[in-house]
Amino acid sequence: MDIRLDRELSDPRIIDLLHEHLRDMARHSPPESIHALDLDGLRRPEVSFWTVWHGEALLGCGALKELAPAHGEIKSMRTAEAHRRKGVAASMLRYLLDEAARRSYRTLSLETGSMAAFEPARRLYASYGFTYCAPFADYVDDPNSVFMTRDL
Repeated sequence: MDIRLDRELSDPRIIDLLHEHLRDMARHSPPESIHALDLDGLRRPEVSFWTVWHGEALLGCGALKELAPAHGEIKSMRTAEAHRRKGVAASMLRYLLDEAARRSYRTLSLETGSMAAFEPARRLYASYGFTYCAPFADYVDDPNSVFMTRDL
């Protein structure tokens, strides 16, 4: 697996994967509970976005958003449907944890859904030391969201 920084998000394969991600969020969450970033949000200067490839096949993606100099947030973690259960998300998460440490973040947090469809993601995050926490940054309590954090 090859993980690449992408500053432009212009490759049609990446755009398709991100649209799939947003459609999936809309299928499982009410609009007011969807916190996934769109293309413009992922292009903001405080967000870094990476893709996971095997040759020419796009396997997945993930992003880090800097909330403060010592606090980052994981955003847009997605594995392409055809590549699930192959370790793509775990590889991306390890990469993001390493990048957060390289940036000297002391805390890395995330928001994900509370519904059953998000259980595999919650299990993955917990297996890497993330624990449940209160809403952070601009988030508010929401029965459709869970918040997780990890000290680095």
